Amino acid sequence: MFPSFELLLKIIMMFPSLLKSKLRALPDKPGCYLMRDAAGNIIYVGKASSLRKRVQSYFRSATLRRSSAKLRSLVHCVHDIDVITARSEADAILTEDKLIKDFQPRFNVLLRDDKRFPLLSVDLRQPVPRFKLCRIKRADGALYHAQRVIYFGPYISSSAAREALDFIERKYGLRKCSVMIPDRKAHIHCHADTILYCSAPCTGKISNEQYRANVDEAAAFLRGERPRALMELREAMEKASAELKFEKAAAIRDSLQLLTNALRTKAHIVGEKAVSPDKAASDAEALQRALGLKHFPTLIQAVDISNISGKHAVGSVVAAVNGICRPALYRMFRVTTIKTVDDAAMMEEVIFRHFRRLKEENKRMPDLFLVDGGISQLHTAERALRTLGIEEVALAGLAKKFEEIYMGNGGRSRRLVLSRESPALQLLQRIRDEAHRFAHSYHNRLRAKLIRESVLDEISGLGPQRKLRLLQHFGSVKALARAPEEKIAAVAGIGPMLARKIKAFLCRA
Repeated sequence: MFPSFELLLKIIMMFPSLLKSKLRALPDKPGCYLMRDAAGNIIYVGKASSLRKRVQSYFRSATLRRSSAKLRSLVHCVHDIDVITARSEADAILTEDKLIKDFQPRFNVLLRDDKRFPLLSVDLRQPVPRFKLCRIKRADGALYHAQRVIYFGPYISSSAAREALDFIERKYGLRKCSVMIPDRKAHIHCHADTILYCSAPCTGKISNEQYRANVDEAAAFLRGERPRALMELREAMEKASAELKFEKAAAIRDSLQLLTNALRTKAHIVGEKAVSPDKAASDAEALQRALGLKHFPTLIQAVDISNISGKHAVGSVVAAVNGICRPALYRMFRVTTIKTVDDAAMMEEVIFRHFRRLKEENKRMPDLFLVDGGISQLHTAERALRTLGIEEVALAGLAKKFEEIYMGNGGRSRRLVLSRESPALQLLQRIRDEAHRFAHSYHNRLRAKLIRESVLDEISGLGPQRKLRLLQHFGSVKALARAPEEKIAAVAGIGPMLARKIKAFLCRA
């Protein structure tokens, strides 16, 4: 039985302060959010162009009043929320799709939000192949082969996929008809070669060899290997604009934008597909052999530190399962005990806190833990684990200058140099680079937030305690600036006079 609206409001009022503070601190950026129940299980994954606006909307009384019983049931079960920021909404969509497939959250199934994204496919087993739109990738298209099916995508929108399909059909003279083997009998009822751009292989206007070559060119375009085609479109747009044919120029501009978005998405997916699950697992096997690991490295974790002259220092621990990065397992740390420029000490603090938590919560230890650096960073990790009495975790360091691998061995270390083409080295590089990216992005977000909050330091009469109360109440300086003067004055310790001064200062800033 789903909870009533009145009951749900009472439940929300009783939510733990941690969840409330997370809701206030949500970033106004694109990304994905993961809702967890009381047991810590992920029950729903969603994406948003603004994480703050989307997630906070779940807990507004007006939204809940209009929502379905299923959505109210979801909110009733939420006890914690994690977020993953993305560079764009397109990345958020693709990350959401991956997370839903990985975790199969029950409310995504219940709310029917596990949609599939559009793909383009071409079956090269057909005598006269044609491209078509689809949403399911079957096993026969897993690999590129002259006698199999090729898939392109997924694309972030149907309009982008359809524009790409329409473009390759026009540019390369590909057929649109759905008959298996087009012939002269089928051509009687078809005028695509007259009113459209079909090269009409059914009538012999083009040889099978030339038509196949056109199909290969279309496939190369969809893989992003024919940038000249987009340049020709841009030139056509500029020519139409110069001739004052603005409607034609606008139409070409819209097509160009959709095609660019489609190919940009494809380029992102190619990066992911270059590390398919099968290849990632085989890379992990190669890593086990190369490093002489006792156990298969099912779970690999890596750490990195980011700071500027010792300020705003943060650490990240990322994780890969069977060679594939799993953002839901990533962890962020703010360095709290080290105030000087000492990267090794900062790394030791992060590693110690991370493994202490794993030990206290009886969580699974990684099969391999990777540090960004050489012998000194490796000894730092060994020292942190020795303090905690952890001996079963294999340690490795990857020194960036020459990409040398250092393996820990009871206080002694051994150096290993692998070929740049080695799958084992490439796997370590991917995880190391992801740890660096994650730490750097967290550092940038934290620094930007602190810079915004430091504006309040310039207001006379506003000490650290009052500043803290304001930020806790409103969540950010931006929200404080939007708040009416009377609401600012209502915060404990502020009052009307200081509120007027704060409001006047923020309006000028």
